[in-house]
Amino acid sequence: MSQYVCARITRMDDINIGLFDYDRNNTLYYFLLNADEHIYMRYGGRDAASQDTYLHLSSIELALAKGLELHKAWQRGEIKKTDPPKPLYPREVPLLVERTFKRGQCVECHLIGDFLNQHRELDGTLDKPQHMYRSPDIKTLGIHLDVAQGLVVKDAQGAVRAGGMRAGDRISAVNGTPVHTFGDLQWYYDKTPRSAKQVRFTVDRVGAVQELTVDLPVRWWLTDIRYRQLTIDPRVYFESRPLTAAEKEQHKLPVDGFASEVTHVDAFAHMMKSHGLKVGDIVAAVDGTQTDDLAHTAELYIKLRKKAGDEVTLDVIRGSERLKMPLKSFRMSFRK
Repeated sequence: MSQYVCARITRMDDINIGLFDYDRNNTLYYFLLNADEHIYMRYGGRDAASQDTYLHLSSIELALAKGLELHKAWQRGEIKKTDPPKPLYPREVPLLVERTFKRGQCVECHLIGDFLNQHRELDGTLDKPQHMYRSPDIKTLGIHLDVAQGLVVKDAQGAVRAGGMRAGDRISAVNGTPVHTFGDLQWYYDKTPRSAKQVRFTVDRVGAVQELTVDLPVRWWLTDIRYRQLTIDPRVYFESRPLTAAEKEQHKLPVDGFASEVTHVDAFAHMMKSHGLKVGDIVAAVDGTQTDDLAHTAELYIKLRKKAGDEVTLDVIRGSERLKMPLKSFRMSFRK
């Protein structure tokens, strides 16, 4: 640490958020960079389970040591200087200005992320799988890390095991981009287009480099986003599980449809009278639509295809009854 100049950023008011870009719902995030603003690596990241799943004193020590090694390589001219991203400052984001500067309030990280998404929603560039479902969980691929050791694989299951990854491998690149920490891995993995069918990993295995191609599972990007500060997410206040093919056939529903059984109803739904769903109900259609290229449940269809605050009509099967039921989604409001 004595070889670093440390800066703790407590307000984002005048920070170049074009350069210092990251998933704004991380609790703790470090950039290791030089005076030329060349970023060597990132440290931080999280999953839906916990804000500190991938944080460990031993792994940050490894990162700091690697950062010094990369800095010496930079000084020797062994690292190519890349063009920085286009500068962007909070005062250039109109909705963010209205929410913060004009109210005499500070610019907070989660506000930056949400208001950038609000602008995307307004100008038609919002890609919900990419922008709402940030930082796909690597455990969905079957990667379980030895967190204290950084990018050393503790266990490889599922898709990555089928692709050749093994326990003891050290992940060194994602889609050809070198990674040194979990923060790097999560950042560059998140850059994978949601329509991608494969992802490439480079691993070090007992001193030998292995190139692995992993087939991405269906909806590999889907994560639990309830902890996120998102106003673009239509809050529906129910959860469901997709019906099996046999259950769909039993109810004469499309086998490729998103019919799903309600497993939980949030108390907020009753309080605000947003819908009348009950546990055990089957939502067979939304506004008459039963199938979707991405959604496998009714609530995911609403989240991907509707705007927060929209009202929809559900086709519901309750026992032997078939009902038409209104549902009003809600747009989350922030509290400071």
